[in-house]
Amino acid sequence: GPWLVAAAAAVAAGAGAGCPVLCTCRGQAVDCSGQRLFSVPPELPLDTGNLSLAHNRIASIPPGYLACYGQLRALDLRNNSLAALPAGLFLGARRLAHLDLSYNNFSLVAADMFLEASGLLRLDLSHNPGLRRVHPQAFRGLAQLRELDLSYGGLSAISLDALEGLPGLVGLRLGGNPWVCGCAMEPFLKWLRGRIQRCASDSQTAECRAPPEVAGAPLLSLTEESFQACHLTLTLDDYLFIAFVGFVVSIASVATNFLLGITANCCHRWSKASEDEDV
Repeated sequence: GPWLVAAAAAVAAGAGAGCPVLCTCRGQAVDCSGQRLFSVPPELPLDTGNLSLAHNRIASIPPGYLACYGQLRALDLRNNSLAALPAGLFLGARRLAHLDLSYNNFSLVAADMFLEASGLLRLDLSHNPGLRRVHPQAFRGLAQLRELDLSYGGLSAISLDALEGLPGLVGLRLGGNPWVCGCAMEPFLKWLRGRIQRCASDSQTAECRAPPEVAGAPLLSLTEESFQACHLTLTLDDYLFIAFVGFVVSIASVATNFLLGITANCCHRWSKASEDEDV
């Protein structure tokens, strides 16, 4: 009926809407990069497939901003001031395959941060120097993700749960982080060694920052022998021996203090007697 014609005309009008101010549009590509924007453009052409908002000063994105852009396949938000993303941002962006969040101010990759972006193939979170933690459920729902870049952040550890749910992962970048290669790091490194043959990684250049005995060592230079001390267990005999040694040390300490007290008392009496004789 007539309302279908009107709806089709409205969609066509939206798809052909003018390019946002300070942006350039070519086909389905909308480029708003390097314009010193403090906020995202309020409206975009409905058929936008590639959106670049890189090299601006954007600190936040309104909830539901991408709800109307079902054709969006690539979103470039690098080099902005983003510290978080609103919940449900990708709810309408089912076709989004490439997302660049590098050079921002993220300190946490929160749980289910990309849950609705189930078609994501490449995710770049590199060069977020304040990034300290990746939630174990951060990448849930990204079964198709092939490339993940976590390089040059502030990560000292990462939960293995966050990566085990990425069966399609073939590229992983970890270099430039201050990794602490203690006992808690062993499961992750074991997983990484198992994946290295089929997962392109920069883990040969990723280095341990601590503890001091392995500082500067590449992650994959650490073998199972490196964590041997983490598996040392004490038997009942060991505990009994430790308790016995502690008891002996305590008795020896008491006896030493007693002898020192007696010696000090004797010295005091001897000194006093000598003074009396001189008088």
